[in-house]
Amino acid sequence: MGSLSKQEQVEWEKAEYANVNWDELGFALTKTDYMYVMNFTEEEQKFFNGTLTRFGNIEMCPSSGILNYGQGLFEGLKAYRKEDEGILLFRPQENALRMKIGADRMCMPSPTVDQFIDAVKKTVLANKRWVPPYGRGSLYVRPLLMGTGRNLGVKPSSDYTFLVYASPVGNYHKGDLNLMVEDNVRRAIPGGTGGIKAVTNYSPVYKPLTEAKAKGFSDLLFLDASTGSNIEEGSACNIFILKGNVISTPTTHGTILPGITRKSIMEIASDFGYQVEERAIPIKEVFDAEEIFCTGTAMVVKSVASITYQGKRIEYKLGAETLAQKLHATLTGIQTGLIEDKLGWTMLID
Repeated sequence: MGSLSKQEQVEWEKAEYANVNWDELGFALTKTDYMYVMNFTEEEQKFFNGTLTRFGNIEMCPSSGILNYGQGLFEGLKAYRKEDEGILLFRPQENALRMKIGADRMCMPSPTVDQFIDAVKKTVLANKRWVPPYGRGSLYVRPLLMGTGRNLGVKPSSDYTFLVYASPVGNYHKGDLNLMVEDNVRRAIPGGTGGIKAVTNYSPVYKPLTEAKAKGFSDLLFLDASTGSNIEEGSACNIFILKGNVISTPTTHGTILPGITRKSIMEIASDFGYQVEERAIPIKEVFDAEEIFCTGTAMVVKSVASITYQGKRIEYKLGAETLAQKLHATLTGIQTGLIEDKLGWTMLID
């Protein structure tokens, strides 16, 4: 278990569950026991000697690349407890590969797929008592890749830190999902970093998101920067529209994050017999959609209750009979081991 002492290893193996009110979990940080840290140095030119350490604050040079120039990426994935107490990860290879693509774009080295998965496994096992009981949440795992070398000039960092921490979570959005179309601020531009999980993608939307929430909305739906007429994604989720037997989602052409949940839902929906399309979707198409839903690691799959655009509010079908609910049940069934994983998406860890 990395740098854990024998006594520490005995402690976490003895504790079956942490003292948490699992039924009250939201999507917020609960401090767990351990995090994983691995460094890349200019001298070594590789990531090496990853270790588990107690969860806590980290020291960093004030001139580090992440603090001064936002040279950083993150990922998000979940660990689920099965009915028999086994623990499953969902498609961690996809997160590792997506981090590598993002790292290439940000002039950063990245851990190998094996290093990434090993770090995630060790982090989950060291925090095993924080994995919620079956059906009562999940352990959200957050890998970070940061430029931590000293940098005063505008250039890539010399040193990097790969860090993985975790927190038990419940639902990302409780209650109905009511979206407002953001007509002025654009989340991403062609040629930018909207298609990767750069840390700099998120805080620029805080202002319009805060304003929307003050008006009672759950989230924003952003439009494309080129024309301002096509829908793209929410602040942290992909979007789908249903018309008849056709499910459409915006194409990931560099401004939209290629979500792993998005990819999985497209495959499940195809298996259900739906025609799944990736294409440009004009905002006007939300007016006559039968159903709209959002996907993401945090959100999983959730029906959209309403979309408001330029003062006009459109409401959509909700409830147990929606496609979104059926997709959610199938996806979470696979993730928790309730439904046989015929696609090789899950990874049992022990």
